[in-house]
Amino acid sequence: MGFRTILVHLDGQPQGAAALQFAAGLARRFDAHLAAVFACDASPLMASALDPAAAMVLEYEADAERALMADACAQVTSAAAANGLPIEWRTTSGDAAGNLIRQARYADVLVMTRQDPELFAGTGPALAARVVLGAGRPVLLLPGQGEFPDCGASTLLGWNAGRESARAAADALPFLRAAREVHVASFTADAERIGGGPPRADVGLWLARHAVRATVHERRAEAADVGRQLWSLAASLGSDLVVLGAYGHSRAYEMVLGGATRTTLRQMAVPVLMSH
Repeated sequence: MGFRTILVHLDGQPQGAAALQFAAGLARRFDAHLAAVFACDASPLMASALDPAAAMVLEYEADAERALMADACAQVTSAAAANGLPIEWRTTSGDAAGNLIRQARYADVLVMTRQDPELFAGTGPALAARVVLGAGRPVLLLPGQGEFPDCGASTLLGWNAGRESARAAADALPFLRAAREVHVASFTADAERIGGGPPRADVGLWLARHAVRATVHERRAEAADVGRQLWSLAASLGSDLVVLGAYGHSRAYEMVLGGATRTTLRQMAVPVLMSH
């Protein structure tokens, strides 16, 4: 079973063209329906309802959003013509994270471009982190730069036998089955084992029953160091896709991300499929 509906996020920024090209390649590979959704938070300008300038500020924000939407729509038109495939066009307004979360639940995978990692500092998390933790669907994050036409040919799966990594592995099966090579990175602290047996046997057998031949790499690492070691291994293997369970929780005014999740969202150099 492959992906049947692929959703790609656009916000009117130039990176949207590359995201559309990537998503179009996936749609051809999996013979899937492709939809593009515009979602963009309003400008951070704030105005009191009693402020005489409030109406002007709101109109400015609306004009800016309409301009970005027009740019995104033009990207979709261009991508559809260049790739010779139909692309469904969807629009939303306000609360980009909430809208993307709702839209993603009617797709098999959501393609997004990672935002500036500096958005993790200070007042709030990046949009991608909020969507990954809330969507209930896999999110395929693209680095801000680079082209990845063969994404998934060499896939690295992060595994600790936890709920999130199990969910990510299952969500990534269409990629894993089609991959030229699959590697599994199992990180444990002080030879700790989760689930009653060596990860090499358990995860390898499960994948084999899905016609996926995988090489399991067992590494010893404390939780705080898993992200760094994962990306070091990905670089040494030449992986062009990393699959990872996203750890964390989201509340109204708080987001807490696990160490490997935060490291990935800051340092990712190739596409990452994340599930929570």
